[in-house]
Formats: sequence, C-alpha cells, structure tokens
Amino acid sequence: MKILVTGGAGFIGSAVVRHIINNTQDSVINVDKLTYAGNLESLVNVEKNERYIFEQVDICDRAELDRVFAHYQPDAVMHLAAESHVDRSITGPSDFIQTNIVGTYTLLESTREYWNGLSEQSKKAFRFHHISTDEVYGDLPHPDEQDGELPLFTENTSYAPSSPYSASKAASDHLVRAWLRTYGLPTVVTNCSNNYGPNHFPEKLIPLVILNALEGKPLPIYGKGDQIRDWLFVEDHARALYKVVTSGNVGETYNIGGHNEKQNLEVVQTICTILDVLVPKDTPYSKQITYVTDRPGHDRRYAIDATKMSDELNWQPEETFETGLRKTIEWYLANQEWCQHVQDGTYQRERLGI
Repeated sequence: MKILVTGGAGFIGSAVVRHIINNTQDSVINVDKLTYAGNLESLVNVEKNERYIFEQVDICDRAELDRVFAHYQPDAVMHLAAESHVDRSITGPSDFIQTNIVGTYTLLESTREYWNGLSEQSKKAFRFHHISTDEVYGDLPHPDEQDGELPLFTENTSYAPSSPYSASKAASDHLVRAWLRTYGLPTVVTNCSNNYGPNHFPEKLIPLVILNALEGKPLPIYGKGDQIRDWLFVEDHARALYKVVTSGNVGETYNIGGHNEKQNLEVVQTICTILDVLVPKDTPYSKQITYVTDRPGHDRRYAIDATKMSDELNWQPEETFETGLRKTIEWYLANQEWCQHVQDGTYQRERLGI
C-alpha cells in the first residue's frame, strides 16, 4: 500500500510513520505543514528509506493537496494533522478552527475528487482514516462524584466537547461521517485516549514534568491534580491505527485506549519515583511539585472502553503504564539533544534555513 499520512512529523504521526516503515512493506507520503509541533528530527531513522517521502504541505491548501494526490496515487489516507493543545486553544482558538475544521474539509474534498477518479476496484479498497480524540465526548463522572461502577466512553457515547480544541475535533469527526453518508467516501474514525511516549512535544504533561524535574524547575499541577486520564503508549496507538486502516470496516468508529486510568497527581508522582532511581539527587523530585490555578472548563475524567478494538480487530496494548512510562523517561534521558533542539527552537530554525 501507499499511505498518505497527514501530520506525520507530529508526535503521534511520526510514531505511525516509523511503525509503517519499520514493520511493514508499505510506503508513506508524509504531508506536514511543519508548525511548531512538527519536527522532522523525530523521523531521522526513516528519512532515507526509499519507501518514505516527505511533502511540506498545509492541509488547507487545496491546490497542493490535489498535486500530492495526483502525483503519488495513495491507496489510503491517515489524517492526523491537527492543532491539539487544549491550553493553546483557550488562548488562541482561531488556529484550531482553521486547521481542524477547514483543513479537514479541504482534505476531504481533495480526497473525494481523487477517489471519484479511481477504478471501481480501487475505490472499494480505498480508506480515509480520521484520527480523533476521546475529548470530543466531554468528561465522565469522577469517583468522588459517584459511587459504584463508573461509566466509560464507548463508540456510542454522545458528543459533549468542553474546549475549543475538542469542539473543533468534534466538528471534524462530523464532517468525515457526513462525507461517508452523502458522498460514499469510505471513511473510518478512531478516538483515542491520552498518548505518551518518545518524541512528545514538551508542553504536554509527561514530557514537561520529566524535563522540568531534571532542570530543577517546578512541576505544575492544575487544581488538586485529581483529574483522571486514560494513558496510551504512543507505539501501541500506532499499531492500533495501522490495524484500523488495513482491517477496519468502512463507516465504523473504534475507541483506542490504554486501560490505564490515572490521576494527574499520580502520574507526576510516578515520574518522580522513577527519576529518583534513574537520576538520584539529594532531595526527592516530588519536592518540586507545585499546584496552580485550574484551567477553565477542565474535564475531570476520561476513560475509554476499547472492547471493540479487542473483539473485532484483535488489538490490545502491549505496554502497561509503568513499563511505558519507564521507557518514555529513559528515552528523554538518552535524547537530550532532541529535547534541547525543541526547547530552544533549533529544530524550527534548521527547517527554515535560519
């Protein structure tokens, strides 16, 4: 197969590209605008592979998308390009509307025109895989709000997004399903829980805490730190996404989770405990934990029921939270140059020729 991956220089996208190149015989056309979160240094081990191609293209640029489709003739699209940081969406929502909604619309229309020109056999085999988030569902009851068994997000959970980010992703999900219903474009949607792992941009919780801890900086916790998230190791997610694009059924939604519900404070404390062993110092890293004002509209709990992925596509996460987190911390300790380039902007200056 030839798979067009949008956002392939981002955190999850680069993991998908690496997985495809390193574990299959498929080819990848990586389409990425290279915004602040796009980092080609995350792809250095595959960039010289003859099955890998990079195109610096904005998914809002219809003419460039049409050129890419016509030139490379992909068999599938995996759409990961998105603005994804909730805090940034609160202070500057316009970029999220443009990329996540207008960009998805533009990509759908370019894909549809290309798909309409395929043979009937190729049209039937084609897939447009839209990668989304569990945040479109809003939040779930918290243990301190409800006794007994707590509900999980399923593929049938109603949408109730809380932030400009999750609202823009919800809109893009609806667009993808509408293009299936109205135009027959063979689409499939996945909604995932919080990802973590190597190459994660340092503004997100886990890499931020790791790097701040090593630098002796405060480890900021929103509110009481009792917000619950389901954590999914990014390489497990990449395996799941490839399984969906190659074996998933048209029109279906698949929820992908790690079966790891953790409070944010527990996540930070676990990182500190691992660092105490790997990089010991005079005082425990947990002494650097500080509490800051909670962000507006902060969802209290996410948790995914990934039964459908297990039952229908025979996928299960391979990493526990403990093993995945230790691998993640060890990666950051071994890749300080990558971290430094992201933190000081070197990776951006290099790509811009500055």
